[in-house]
Amino acid sequence: MKELKYLNKYLYKYRVRLLMGILITVIARVFSLFAPRLIGNSLTAVERFIKSESNSIEVIKEELLWNIVIIVSAAVISGLLTFLMRQTIINVSRYIEYDLKNEIFEHYQKLCLSFYKNNRTGDLMNRISEDVGKVRMYFGPAIMYSINTISLFVIVISYMVSIAPTLTVYTLLPLPILSVAIYKLSKAINIRSTAVQETLSDLSTFTQESFSGIAVIKSYGIQPKINKDFKVLTELSKEKNVDLAKIQAWFFPLMILLIGFSNLLVIFIGGKQYIDGNLEIGVLAEFIIYVNMLTWPVATVGWVTSIVQQAEASQKRINDFLKEIPKIKSGPLNKSIQKGSIEFKNVNFTFEETKIHAIKNISFKINPGETLGIIGKTGSGKTTILDLISRLYDVDEGEVLIDNIPLKEYNLTGIRSEIGYVPQNPFLFSESIESNIRFGKSDASLHEIKASAKSAAVSDNIEAFKEGYNTILGERGVTLSGGQIQRISIARALIKDPKILLFDDCLSAVDADTEEEILKNLKISSEEKTTLIVSHRVSSVKEADSIIVIDEGQMIEKGTHDELMKKDGFYKNLYLKQNTEKYK
Repeated sequence: MKELKYLNKYLYKYRVRLLMGILITVIARVFSLFAPRLIGNSLTAVERFIKSESNSIEVIKEELLWNIVIIVSAAVISGLLTFLMRQTIINVSRYIEYDLKNEIFEHYQKLCLSFYKNNRTGDLMNRISEDVGKVRMYFGPAIMYSINTISLFVIVISYMVSIAPTLTVYTLLPLPILSVAIYKLSKAINIRSTAVQETLSDLSTFTQESFSGIAVIKSYGIQPKINKDFKVLTELSKEKNVDLAKIQAWFFPLMILLIGFSNLLVIFIGGKQYIDGNLEIGVLAEFIIYVNMLTWPVATVGWVTSIVQQAEASQKRINDFLKEIPKIKSGPLNKSIQKGSIEFKNVNFTFEETKIHAIKNISFKINPGETLGIIGKTGSGKTTILDLISRLYDVDEGEVLIDNIPLKEYNLTGIRSEIGYVPQNPFLFSESIESNIRFGKSDASLHEIKASAKSAAVSDNIEAFKEGYNTILGERGVTLSGGQIQRISIARALIKDPKILLFDDCLSAVDADTEEEILKNLKISSEEKTTLIVSHRVSSVKEADSIIVIDEGQMIEKGTHDELMKKDGFYKNLYLKQNTEKYK
């Protein structure tokens, strides 16, 4: 259970509720023992009356009646306490499930982009849902039934020893065999539980990717292949689950067999002692009831062990991710961006996963309120520059400064709150258009939302929809065109009113007239903002205060549009080529 030690902090957090649950459990078990004892006493009293007839029938009736009243009362109290026990301990398991899911989700958000590139979405989802569900069973039913079993065993066995020690020893003989069997089976369950969770992660990943890429699947007509691959995964999942079920299936038959053997021992040894006059009939009846009272708790030992082993396997998978240390760490400077100047000093960066040297010794400076255009071929490193400014990655060598302060010294939340970023492949949530734009500013009014949409040249499109700004979008904005998605993302960045605006080829899906309108509006909206526009189209950057040309991670040209046009270089050739294509 070493992996489950991580969760001890939650046991401590809810210690008061758990201690209350333990106390209630013990009291409930004490009341549940009234019935066997009173039944035994009643049988002994009846036996004595038959043998000696020393008491009148009325006295016996009165004694039996009182015993019945006490048995019923004790059963009612025990039932109420058992209900309170479940309410206390099971509720704690739900609180811990809530806390653990939030801890995992918060930790996920702290991890850098390389983590998400190396791990599949389906696996991430499975660990925060299925695995946490398995762990919750450890905190709820496993703890509850363990406490119940321990308290019942201690109370019942202590009492059994006090009234018939020899018979108790014979009754408990099968328990060591049970312990060894549980130990052996538990190891196998742990291994098979891990395999089940891993195949479930593969299945979740496959289905998630299939649903996300359904348009590609349909357009290529590969549904039969996808179905075949899915069947292979489900077949593997079935085999792993059946393997686990086969091991788990040994528990209950084994429990019933051993409990049945205990009953036989009680009847045989106890019967012999009764015949010899060494045991009262009531005590024999009590022992038979006690053995059968222990049937379910002993049976739950196997079930609880199975739960704990599955929780251990799941928590190990969760811990693997919780042990991941965020590579991008927040700086100590809790200060917002004042002016918005940006400077790169001999910056180098290599992607850890692919070892691609994306940025090679780049240096430039943008003054507050200026616009920098970045242009270059696909894969030249343009997007990486923006990623470094927003600290999605940290530089390997050199330094990035904002307002002449190293970027690493800023608090992450503070710096990102002052940056409006429109990525190359913008993401829209499955909510209304209004909510998606308001994502940039949670307290934005409808007037502000409409104003930002107008600046992004998308207001007319939105108002043409039947539900207008209340139109609910499909997953990733699938109900919109590429150009509409880009423009709504621009509106989301503008409404934030940040000090720095980063646009990563976000006009690639709009026509020339719409692009011109958006750029005109952006010039007005970003008049006092430091703006970086990444594009492969010269028309998007030609009005910038300064333009840099990137090729294979290196800056090969720098200047204004007019200055670059005077050079016979990459920029001029690209401009002439794109203009020629435009007027063909």
